[in-house]
Formats: sequence, structure tokens, C-alpha cells
Amino acid sequence: MRDGPLLIVFDEPTASLHARAESALFAHYADVAREGAGAGAITLMVTHRFSSLRSADRIIVLERGRIVESGSHEELSSRGGLYAELLELQSQALLRD
Repeated sequence: MRDGPLLIVFDEPTASLHARAESALFAHYADVAREGAGAGAITLMVTHRFSSLRSADRIIVLERGRIVESGSHEELSSRGGLYAELLELQSQALLRD
């Protein structure tokens, strides 16, 4: 990867990592993304793990290839839409495990 890229794309970057490694990786990426944001850089992450989304500046929710919601974790989780529904389902699944 070149120094100072303007676009960084991650597609399920932590799919096979345990929680501690995932947390460390996202902390590092968040620091790098914030450094690059001042130069107009964008970091795009595709994920299905809601624990990965809490630190995102903007979350885009897709359904059948269309944007159905957009906002921060706090906005989307309180709105009661698809994001909130999926967040609740994932939370329940974690409690059962």
C-alpha cells in the first residue's frame, strides 16, 4: 500500500479474528483513517459484524443493493429501522452463545 492512499477498502477484514485481535485491528485502522481524513482520504469497510461499526463516522445500510439507511451507530440504533432490527438480532444471538 502506498503512503497516504486516498481510498482504503476493507471487505470483512476481521471475519476470522477473535474479539481481542479484532478490537486492536480496528483501533489501529481508526487511527490511520482519522490521520488520512484531513487529506480527504476515505476508508470504506464492508462488514456484517455490528461490533465493528460502533466507531464508524457514517454507516450505510444496504438492502437488496439499495441504500435504506444512513447515519451514525447511535442514530440508526435509535431510529427503529433495519439497522436497529439487525443489531437486536445479532445481540440476541451473542447472548445465546
